[in-house]
Amino acid sequence: QVHMVEAGGGLVQTGDSLTLSCEVFRGTFRAYTMGWFRQAPGKEREFVSTISWDSGLKYYADSVKGRFTISRENGANVVRLQMDSLNVEDTAVYYCAARRGGPSRHQQDYDYWGQGTQVTVSS
Repeated sequence: QVHMVEAGGGLVQTGDSLTLSCEVFRGTFRAYTMGWFRQAPGKEREFVSTISWDSGLKYYADSVKGRFTISRENGANVVRLQMDSLNVEDTAVYYCAARRGGPSRHQQDYDYWGQGTQVTVSS
């Protein structure tokens, strides 16, 4: 069973940067498309970014485009989300997810999920 662990969340101020990481255990990491999703208090979980197995395709939600950067390191079984210019609207629990197949913005397409890491941005 694939197991994923996110790390890197925390409390930051508006304008700060933060990098989230997600390490995948017991799976063939390079076989997976990886995605990041987030869920803010009282809201549904939403798509943030996704990256293909070879890093050739990357997609972002409009709300984070130009501020967030997704990357992966297949040799280390890690996917990262570099988040710059954070604002209070970015406050959420961030989840990484994995799926076999191409990049997708739809959470129902993902097979495996991490437990989430909290990001809180204060004004």
